[in-house]
Amino acid sequence: MPITVFRSRVHEETRQAYAETGKKMAEIGSQMPGFISFKQFHAADGEQVTIVEFDTDEHQKAWAEHPEHLEARKHGRETWFDEYDIAVCEVIRRYKKP
Repeated sequence: MPITVFRSRVHEETRQAYAETGKKMAEIGSQMPGFISFKQFHAADGEQVTIVEFDTDEHQKAWAEHPEHLEARKHGRETWFDEYDIAVCEVIRRYKKP
């Protein structure tokens, strides 16, 4: 199961536009085949972390290549972010209490 960990810092003046697009991307992603979860966290130092889970690598790649997602990513690189780091990880072990 792939998990995407997206860490970023958004320009203060573009925060609202980024948040609106982020909501739309979460809606689109949640309707795609294989979607498991979308979580976003904000740290006191301004960093935000988004964690997205899909059931297979193919489904994660389909999300990564969705036309509206590609456009949002391009806009983010050019306009919204001071910095970002995206890691697509494969779960090696998982311990979970229901």
